[in-house]
Amino acid sequence: MTVESTAARKPRRSAGTKSAASASTTGTKSAASKRAGAAAKKSPGATGGEPELIQLLTPEGERVQDATYDPYIADITSEDLRGLYRDMVLSRRFDAEATSLQRQGELGLWASMLGQEAAQIGSGRATRDDDYVFPTYREHGVAWCRGVDPTNLLGMFRGVNNGGWDPNSNNFHLYTIVIGSQTLHATGYAMGVAKDGADSAVIAYFGDGASSQGDVLEAFNFGAVYNAPVVFFCQNNQWAISEPTERQMRVPLYQRAQGFGFPGVRVDGNDVLASLAVTRWALERARSGEGPTLVEAFTYRMGAHTTSDDPTKYRADEEREAWEAKDPILRLRTYLEAANHADEAFFAELEAESETLGKRVRDAVRAMPDPDSLAIFEHAYADGHALVDEERAQFAAYQASFVDEGGN
Repeated sequence: MTVESTAARKPRRSAGTKSAASASTTGTKSAASKRAGAAAKKSPGATGGEPELIQLLTPEGERVQDATYDPYIADITSEDLRGLYRDMVLSRRFDAEATSLQRQGELGLWASMLGQEAAQIGSGRATRDDDYVFPTYREHGVAWCRGVDPTNLLGMFRGVNNGGWDPNSNNFHLYTIVIGSQTLHATGYAMGVAKDGADSAVIAYFGDGASSQGDVLEAFNFGAVYNAPVVFFCQNNQWAISEPTERQMRVPLYQRAQGFGFPGVRVDGNDVLASLAVTRWALERARSGEGPTLVEAFTYRMGAHTTSDDPTKYRADEEREAWEAKDPILRLRTYLEAANHADEAFFAELEAESETLGKRVRDAVRAMPDPDSLAIFEHAYADGHALVDEERAQFAAYQASFVDEGGN
């Protein structure tokens, strides 16, 4: 198993296809609707009860049973479990390398996903090849699941490309920097999917901060009114930069779905099995004509919002340490070892693969060209502007002043 083949591979179907692919027949759709209905009845978003956290793997790595969601991971094998663990470990390694590269001046900025691996890998592996994904700018784990080469992500944050991949090759849209706007794009795309009669679904990712944006609420309304096959997947990492969730909303986030007429579910976002199962359920609802679902993955951003942020200014160390004890990777490893799903040889091989990935990422970024510092002045006006021309010349002269006589 090589790192190079990992980046180019198609999403693993074993973690997201078996139950969904069978939904192409009328009989299965009926069964799916019944299961989805049962899950919706259980969902606190449908009943308005106290917050209920869907959890299949405790922070101590113990498997707990859930009659509603267990069927959605009944096909998961030991190999699949190792694959989920591998995905989380390698995506975290990539994320750590990117953070280091930014600190070394190789990237302009980096938005870390540290601590959110289970939510991203679980939901990402729940999708089928023909589903369409709309990310924000932090879904590095989902990009990994969709087969996007991680070095393309780094090229964007280095400023040498505008995304670096063809969205239609992986059904994975380009990263969206404008907060919340991708939810409207996803809803419109899902409405088109429904009109085409396609047996696929759309999933839109956003954070708790974005949930306060008008675009997101408009997307909820359009999705509900047009019964669009879209899953709204909110990674609630509890901090919208420095703004905690209690200053953003008065009710648990998933309960917002009630006002728009579709179910909402809160899942333990540090539990990869629960994230996988709940997302499968939500996607199955969408494919079966049951309309949208809001999935709130309750997780935690262990690092900074971006590398330009200092979370120690607004967040207590005790809070971070408490969530580090719920680490999603450690949780799954504990379960793998206790249930004999993996041995030391597997972990040793994965460690070596992680080192290979780290080197490949570092080498790839350092081989990239420097971004064109004057490109910022292009397309400011359709027909050009004298002031912009003057500013460009001034900046070019400023940049040239750093070149010494030796041309360095």
